[in-house]
Amino acid sequence: MDIHSVRLELRMKSIYDIPLRVTYYARVSSESDEQLNSLGNQIAYYEDFIKRNAAWTFVPGYIDEGLSGISTKKRENFNRMVEEAAEDKFDLIITKEISRFARNTLDSIQYTRQLLNAGVGVFFQNDNINTFDEDSELRLSIMSSIAQDELRKLSSRVKFGHQQAIKQNVVLGNSRLFGYRKDNKRLVIDEEQAPMVGELFELYATDEYSMKQIETIFWEKGYRNLNGKKIAHSTMANMISNPKYKGYYVGNKVKVVDMFTKKQKFLPPEEWVMFKDETGEIVPAIVSEELWDAANAVLRRRSEDVKNRQGICNHANLLTGKLFCTHCGTAYYRRESKDKQGNKNSKWVCSGKINNGKDSCASFPVYEAEIKPLLFEVFRDTKDASAAMLAEYEQMYRSLVSDGSIEKKIEAAQATIELALKKKSKLLELVALDSISAADFKTMTADCNAEIKAAEQELAELREQQESSEEFRTNMERIRRVLRDAERDCANGEITKEFIDTFIDKIFLTPGDDGSLRLDIKIFTGETCEKYLEKLKRRSSSESRTGHTFKKMIEAYEQGIQ
Repeated sequence: MDIHSVRLELRMKSIYDIPLRVTYYARVSSESDEQLNSLGNQIAYYEDFIKRNAAWTFVPGYIDEGLSGISTKKRENFNRMVEEAAEDKFDLIITKEISRFARNTLDSIQYTRQLLNAGVGVFFQNDNINTFDEDSELRLSIMSSIAQDELRKLSSRVKFGHQQAIKQNVVLGNSRLFGYRKDNKRLVIDEEQAPMVGELFELYATDEYSMKQIETIFWEKGYRNLNGKKIAHSTMANMISNPKYKGYYVGNKVKVVDMFTKKQKFLPPEEWVMFKDETGEIVPAIVSEELWDAANAVLRRRSEDVKNRQGICNHANLLTGKLFCTHCGTAYYRRESKDKQGNKNSKWVCSGKINNGKDSCASFPVYEAEIKPLLFEVFRDTKDASAAMLAEYEQMYRSLVSDGSIEKKIEAAQATIELALKKKSKLLELVALDSISAADFKTMTADCNAEIKAAEQELAELREQQESSEEFRTNMERIRRVLRDAERDCANGEITKEFIDTFIDKIFLTPGDDGSLRLDIKIFTGETCEKYLEKLKRRSSSESRTGHTFKKMIEAYEQGIQ
């Protein structure tokens, strides 16, 4: 289905007036007679609802019985519906509400996006959300913000589980750790691999060998990684910085920062859960603390040297993690280059081509200075729509949290706790005066304790919601500031890392047979803008586009030459 055409029609028509092939999805979470009767009612309703609409063509629906909405993995008909959507068997799915797709709101958003990419819309009747509408992404995003409370609760439970695991001397994490193997949830030294680990620390601590040199030495000695290949210098750097090798338990090193992609961020050492294993029974040391500290001192100094050598060329890693090759599906890596005048200009090359050879991928290098003007174009083209979206987003979100209901619920929960404590105090007086029996005192005190526990749990959840609202406000202010600063920087021909990280989601690069390069630039609102660079493949190695300064390229763009 052509999403753009449908959206144009929706500006003048209702969804019910557009010719569409329409199906439905129904699900119940148990096999009880009452639930199955509810399912039968859903089926009858949707079949009649779709067939009565003269503009629509009925497509048989998809039904799952007695299955939980928590996960979509075992819902065969739901998964079949997603697959057949990609096969263009229907244009619109009608369902009762978002929870019909998944009790996890994030899964619901993921699948509605996947369906929309296949040209299929979803109409959640009870939620009044039609993903064909241009603002549906905004409204789904709002729901995902609200769903963060669920993630916070889960995170708290996971952290509690970590704490209990630590108390029970359980080592968390995977078993693919050089020098160790896991045995009964403890780390045990692998006598075959441990000598290599010790040698790594000893060589590096001398400050006479680079990681690349040690990589070559280890290869020649016959040391291999778990896949039988060369032990990469990046892997060795991670080994040197891992406190486990000096006999320290360490956990909580990463956290999820993207609820959709599950992207993880390494936390700074001060946030790790770390303690020395004095007994050596949980994490036995392979190297001494003195050797570990010496090797890490070299690692820190060399890391700082690398940072200082990068200079101030706008930002050396401006587009890291943003560029992806559509030909082989891998990320682009940055390679430093200089033009004839000695000016630095970052060149980006497909990592698949770097790792597998030039014939493995049809992509070709692109210079950062060639991409920047296109990003300015995209920003100029979309800044008004982005600002409008942010304003509406904020207004809609505030309408959900500004009625003071959270504060009222907090006050009610606190009042419940205070009342229950007073009841317990009174019960103590009554039992002391023999006005009630010990058995009654025990029963009624247990009831009070249950009330207090439930109210305390509700109070904690409500306060988490308050924190979520404050985080939302802070994040909105940051986005507004970044976009405001970008207007000024754009006029000066500058671009910042913060702007890229905030505004640009991903850039997909597709090489053309004619030597052109198509860039599909996806921004934070979910919108994708298509841009082109011409004749990149045919330029010779001696012919560098970086001979043009960035300022000249901006001037060329403004004069309409680009």
